[in-house]
Amino acid sequence: MPGRAAGTPTTTADGAPVEVRRSSRRRRTVAAFWENGTAVVAIPAHFSGAQERDWVERMLAKLRAQGSRGQKGNGRRRPGSDAALASRAAELSATYLGGRAEPVSVRWVTNQNSRWGSATPSEGTIRLSHKLRQMPQWVIDYVLLHELAHLLVAAHNAAFWRLLAAYPETERAKAFLEGVSFATARGLPADEDDVEEAPAG
Repeated sequence: MPGRAAGTPTTTADGAPVEVRRSSRRRRTVAAFWENGTAVVAIPAHFSGAQERDWVERMLAKLRAQGSRGQKGNGRRRPGSDAALASRAAELSATYLGGRAEPVSVRWVTNQNSRWGSATPSEGTIRLSHKLRQMPQWVIDYVLLHELAHLLVAAHNAAFWRLLAAYPETERAKAFLEGVSFATARGLPADEDDVEEAPAG
């Protein structure tokens, strides 16, 4: 793996370490996330030194705009853009899948009415339904992690569910989504203002 390009920031503006990860699977997308107090920027392996410096600076600025060093918990801002969704996917992969799931693209879509998310392992792409946008972050994280796991194991078999076992909200999120589907199928009203994140603990 190539070393850090000359001039690439080694720390953030407030002194946190910066790690650059090059991936041969990543073609065009760049992601940034916090991992154990380190700002991680994931870039395509083919990037030149100049591209690396440019993108690391851009992504560090985005991390800075999102708040302090990887704040955890239910106060996390929901990923509104495709870029933010991709960054969150990279963080979840690093935390729960050892970084092995490396999607080429992660995006919100409006044409998925019967599924919360979908993945195409052969292309490394993930799509999440826009209907998830107003749901609690731990539910969005579950769906993201579910699709990330599909990049590693296509079927819903024992190996697949073992990948999700490390995520503490798996069963809770599954029950939440089943409840939403039950209500929607029966035409029960769903006020978006009532969908709130549960308090920690």
